Amino acid sequence: MAISTEPGPTLQTQGGSGLVMSTFAQGSDALDVHVLSVALIGPEEKRRRAVASAIAGSQAKVTREFVAYPELDDVPQVLESGYEVIIVDLDSDPEHALELVENICGNSSVTVMVYSSHNDPELLVRCMRAGAREFLAQPIAPATIAEALVRASVRRPAVRTVKKALGKLMVFAGAKGGSGVSTLASNFAILLAQESRQNVVLLDLGLPLGAAALDLGISTEFSTANALQNISRLDSNFLSKLLAKHSSGLSVLAAPDGYTPIHASNEAIAKLLSVARQDFDYVVVDAGSSTGSTYKTLLSGATIAYLVAQVGVSELRNSNRIIAEFFTLPTPKLEIVLNRYTQNPLGIDEENITKALTRPANWKIPSDYGTVQRAQNTATPLALGESAITAVLRQMARTACGLPAIAEKKKRFNFRLKG
Repeated sequence: MAISTEPGPTLQTQGGSGLVMSTFAQGSDALDVHVLSVALIGPEEKRRRAVASAIAGSQAKVTREFVAYPELDDVPQVLESGYEVIIVDLDSDPEHALELVENICGNSSVTVMVYSSHNDPELLVRCMRAGAREFLAQPIAPATIAEALVRASVRRPAVRTVKKALGKLMVFAGAKGGSGVSTLASNFAILLAQESRQNVVLLDLGLPLGAAALDLGISTEFSTANALQNISRLDSNFLSKLLAKHSSGLSVLAAPDGYTPIHASNEAIAKLLSVARQDFDYVVVDAGSSTGSTYKTLLSGATIAYLVAQVGVSELRNSNRIIAEFFTLPTPKLEIVLNRYTQNPLGIDEENITKALTRPANWKIPSDYGTVQRAQNTATPLALGESAITAVLRQMARTACGLPAIAEKKKRFNFRLKG
């Protein structure tokens, strides 16, 4: 038996034979142009296999079976696979299953169904509140699940017309406080918006003392605190009301103006990133010097992670430890940025830098204290002017959005003949 939260197809009797045929059989010709992609989440194998068997032969394909419940932090990665239906086992761990359903429904338009051997009215109500569209009571007949999939297929065209790929996530973090992460992240974000000509948002998660708004010369009414402390309300509409707009076109979610200690859960961080990636082509995160569990959450869906460091014994040592801890896998792509760089600083040559980092640095931001101070004192971002720092950041932005690097201008020599 399937209990739906929306009007379902009727059953019709054919002739006098008493044969009951669902509208799924009648409408299959209209559906055979598209096979629904289904993810099946069920820790208990026997129940999971029974659901998979019931789906077999319908206009749906079990694309993947999860033998354990995904963690809530992993939901954005699950959703990236583009499943159109996700079916969740309630009985193995009802509380976690309901949290999982609510998280999936809150971050996507995918149709979520649940199955259980307990036909409990209170449980049904909780499932509906979490966002599930179908409650499948086991044992499940193939015709029952077929009808539920018809309802999912009917909803699918409206969802798919607005569906787009999640925006690319780019995370800036420092090997040590004071590395200049906010300055680089905020100016990179402006240049990324200029070069890509797409929608870019900057999230200042360098809490509790983020400085992105200061670097951009803007004042904001709302902040990341408003987003992270209202996570149950956070969706595209709510987020749009919190954002400030920079004159360059960059959208910004700034850190609070005052000292505001925020103990944000990894779930809250993951949801903020997920909502932002649904609305923007690029999401740039200023993570400050965060390298704890929050950093793992940031990296879980990142396209590129920029590790910002200065050339010094302590920062190179920190960078080495961060790389060993967080970047043993090929994703996300790690790019090392040496900030305030000068040739052979403190007697540390290129070979020793590479040895400490276990790889060559990708970018070297030249040291130019005067230019940076002038930009900060006048509340004018570096990205809006011309400098050696801006030139490197522009190349970084172009590379990040897949554009070719700008060729360096060759020096001209003026030869004059004496007459």
